[in-house]
Amino acid sequence: MTGKRYYFTTIGAWRRHAARCAETHFVALNGSEDQSGHENIAPQQTEATDDRNGVPVEQTQAKACAADGEYTQAEARLGEQACATDDATPILALIDADEGAHLAMENDAEFEALPHPLARVPVSQPVSAALAPFGVAHGDDTFTVAEKVARVNPLLHHRVF
Repeated sequence: MTGKRYYFTTIGAWRRHAARCAETHFVALNGSEDQSGHENIAPQQTEATDDRNGVPVEQTQAKACAADGEYTQAEARLGEQACATDDATPILALIDADEGAHLAMENDAEFEALPHPLARVPVSQPVSAALAPFGVAHGDDTFTVAEKVARVNPLLHHRVF
């Protein structure tokens, strides 16, 4: 049985645990600035499942980064995101995984588990500061954060069913 949980982490930390996740949706905060001086926020999503040939996604991403071979459009897009995203890039992730995977992530110092969305407990100051470009203010709870970030990636909405 799996459950969903919101985490604030980095791409590199998520990749270490990705094989144990059933599904992951996230938004990445790219720290680069575009020519207008505004911070460039790039919504990205991925699933930690196998591709059509039974190859784990991370292997598919690695192949797409380094090869000239033929890939499906989805594999190529995942590969481009993996190549263009630095391992230190912070992300807000909604991770669907079993209890063991969630416990492992909670014990990892690079993962900050957000409070349950229905608990109405505010997220930490570092999380609200990092997500400020999405309209997140200090004192916002996880449900409010999820609703604001869902404007960029609708898969991050809190769903009961």
